[in-house]
Amino acid sequence: MNELLRTILFLPPQATAEATAVDHLHYFVILTTMCGAALVTLFAAGFVIRYRQRAEPDEHHREAPGPTTPGWLETAFITGMFSLFILWWVLGYHEYVRLRVPPRDAMTVYVTAKQWMWKFSYPEAGAQEIATLIVPAGRPVKLVMTSRDVIHSFYVPDFRIKQDVVPGRYTTVWFNVIAPGRHEVLCTQYCGTYHSTMRAEIIALAAPEWDRFIGRASPTARIAGQPYTMAETPGNWQMFAPAQQLDLVRLGEQAAARLGCLRCHSVDGSRHIGPTFAGLYLSRVPLENGEEVVGDEAYITESMMDPLAKVHQGFEPVMPSYLGLISPAETAAIIEYVKALSPVPPAPDQGRGSVAPRPSGTPPPGEMGQPPRELGTRPPDTRPGFVLPSEQGTPIPGHPIQPPPQGRIEIRP
Repeated sequence: MNELLRTILFLPPQATAEATAVDHLHYFVILTTMCGAALVTLFAAGFVIRYRQRAEPDEHHREAPGPTTPGWLETAFITGMFSLFILWWVLGYHEYVRLRVPPRDAMTVYVTAKQWMWKFSYPEAGAQEIATLIVPAGRPVKLVMTSRDVIHSFYVPDFRIKQDVVPGRYTTVWFNVIAPGRHEVLCTQYCGTYHSTMRAEIIALAAPEWDRFIGRASPTARIAGQPYTMAETPGNWQMFAPAQQLDLVRLGEQAAARLGCLRCHSVDGSRHIGPTFAGLYLSRVPLENGEEVVGDEAYITESMMDPLAKVHQGFEPVMPSYLGLISPAETAAIIEYVKALSPVPPAPDQGRGSVAPRPSGTPPPGEMGQPPRELGTRPPDTRPGFVLPSEQGTPIPGHPIQPPPQGRIEIRP
């Protein structure tokens, strides 16, 4: 019956279990409305036949008034229609929640939209791909998406998913492909001259082929102009890759240090000018207005782009906006760095905005053991792999907070 209805309604294949559930709701709504329309048509035909216009009778042969509709029938009809609406609403809301909340074990893929292309980055596989998203079949995949220019829309007909991709923010969607195969990706938000050419392809691989892809892709990253080439059979991959290694966690640590994030946010659970990064991801974050939010990708991104929108309870709103100063790739890398930090027991609260006591001889968090820095400068970092600009730090180009010409500004509790 499912295939018959799908064929009659000209629907694309159902590549995920979620697509099947959406189609079943579609069938229920369509069949119910068609039955209702057929019933109304029959009643209308009956009324036309029963009460069709006739020759005007004389006053001695006028028909008596017909029976009126009983009140219980009207009440039953109105109640039934309202109950049907509520039933559809409940079923639709259930499917909406199911499509919006990914499983905790879902594999994360970062998606960047740009006129007129889709770019995919795999933290797990350590690879980047343009116009081709490679995923394992039978495993949930979570897409964290943003745009570099205008609003786009990520639409996969076979999955029954469609999500707008907004510049400066992260939106999410997830799916679980049932079997290996290829599926088309379209942009359904008009985004410019070559909007119709903004297409991509999702290739779902079986477990052995996915393991082979992971094994070949993990050592290196690929850039535009160096894509995989694929034969007719999935899994027959040839890779042309540069020697640069891709590690989003490491890149996120470097970006956080370069942009000055670690001057205000600790990574060991201790209190500092801003809330600690340790254990922030997916935690319950209390806000100044008394509400709580989940520390997911959307909240972390919003905190970087519009830090005054949701102020963490117990901390002063002193963080500047990084909108326009940080690229989508750096934003994704910082998020992966925050996700990689394990939760640690918080240090005792010493008051609003104060720094928790630390053992003697231990450098304060985020300052690398250096004296207070001027606002708008990069702190030096003595960890291996970093290039130190200078002992006192260097100004961050374009940052809204810059050091004064003379003297220094220090943040005191």
